[in-house]
Amino acid sequence: MNDQPKMGLNATWSMAVGGMVGGGIFSVLGVILQMAGEWAWLSFVLAGVVALLTGHSYVSLSAAYHEGGGAFTFLRKIGRPHLAGDLSWILLLGYVLTISVYGFTFGHYLNSLFGWGAWFPRVSAAAIIVLLMGVNLVGVGEASWLEILTVWGKLFVLLGLAVFGLIQFSPENLKYAQADPGGLTGAIVGAASIFMAYEGFQLLTYDYADIRDPERTLRIGVISAILCVIAIYVTVTLGAASLVGADKIIQKKEISLAYAGEAAFGLTGKILVSIAAAFSTASAINATLFATARLSKHVSEDGELPKIFTHENSSGIPDRSLFFLGAASVLLSVTGGLSDLVEAASLAFLFTFATVNFVAALHTDKWTWLSWLGGAISSVAGLMLIWRLFETQPVSLALILLMVGLVLIGRRYMSKRTQDG
Repeated sequence: MNDQPKMGLNATWSMAVGGMVGGGIFSVLGVILQMAGEWAWLSFVLAGVVALLTGHSYVSLSAAYHEGGGAFTFLRKIGRPHLAGDLSWILLLGYVLTISVYGFTFGHYLNSLFGWGAWFPRVSAAAIIVLLMGVNLVGVGEASWLEILTVWGKLFVLLGLAVFGLIQFSPENLKYAQADPGGLTGAIVGAASIFMAYEGFQLLTYDYADIRDPERTLRIGVISAILCVIAIYVTVTLGAASLVGADKIIQKKEISLAYAGEAAFGLTGKILVSIAAAFSTASAINATLFATARLSKHVSEDGELPKIFTHENSSGIPDRSLFFLGAASVLLSVTGGLSDLVEAASLAFLFTFATVNFVAALHTDKWTWLSWLGGAISSVAGLMLIWRLFETQPVSLALILLMVGLVLIGRRYMSKRTQDG
C-alpha cells in the first residue's frame, strides 16, 4: 500500500510545467529560429495548440477509464493490444530520444560555465544520465516538493530574461534572412519539428493513482500548465532574440539562452541561466527516467517487452528497465546532433499524440470534436516533418526510420515469443 501523500493541484501543475519546460526552451530555441526566423514565436503557439487538444484527450481518457498508463493503457482498454504494443515501443524510443536531448543540453550549458573543451559536453551528458539512473535506483527519483522548487526557480530566471528583452524590444533582431524554410511555412514546419518541447505533460497520466481527486486535478493542472508554457515559450523567444539577434542565437543554439542571459545581465546573467538550464534539464532527465522505467515495467508485464524489464531491486525500482533506458540515452546523447535528436523525438510524439486523439474522439463522449481536430493536426504535422526531413536531411530520416523499423521488428519478435510460450 502506498503511504505517500497524494499530489494536489500545485504539485500536479508544477510537474506538468517542469516536464515541458525542463528541456524544452533551453534545447530548441536556436533550432526553431533557424527554421522560422521572426515567426518562431508562432511555431510555439501552433505546437501549443496541438498540445492543448491532446491534453484534453489524455485527461478525458484518464477520466473515462479511471486509470493511468497513458496511450498504452488506453489502447488495451479499447481492445487493440497489438497497436498498444507497437505504440509502446515507439513511445519508449521517443522518451529515450528526449532524455538524450536533455543530456546533450545539460552538457553544453555546463560547459558554458567551465569552458573545458569540445569533449566536455558529451562526457557530462553521459555522466548526468548515469548519475540520475543511480538516484532512481535507490528510490529517490520522485519528490514533488523538489519539482515545485525547481519549476518556480527556472520560471523566475526565464521570465526575468524575457521581461528584460521585451522592455527593449527590437523586431529587427528577430529576423534571420537564411531561415529555412522561413516565413509562415517555417512557422508551421517548425511547430512540428520542436514538438518534443511540449511532450512532458503526458508523464502525469502515469501517476494517476498518486493524484488527489485525479479527474478534476488532472484537467485543471494539465490544461493550465500547457497554457502557461505557451506563454513562457513565446515571451522568452521574443525577449531573447530581441536581446542578441536571431543569427547569434542560432550560432550558439546549444547554449542560446546562456548567451542571451549574458547579453542582458553580463556574466551574472550567463551564470544564472546556465545554472537554471543545468538544474532544469537534470530534473527533466530524472522525471522522464522515473516515469519511463515504470512504463517499461508495465508494458513488460503485459508481454510486450522481455520479462527482465519487470525485475525490481530491493527498493521496488525496475532496475533493468532503468539500465536499458539509461544506456540507450547515453549512446544517443554522445553521438547525436541537437537538431536530429529534437526532430526524431518530435516525430515519435506526434505519432503518439495523433493516436491518443483519435482514440479519445472515438471512445469518449464530451467535446470529441477537439480530439478529432487534435488527431488531424498531429497527423498532418507528422507528415510535414517527414517531408521536410526527406528534402533536407534524408540521411537523418533514414536513420530515424531504421530505428523505428528495428523497434517494431523487436516488438514483433517479442509478441511471437509470448504467443509460442
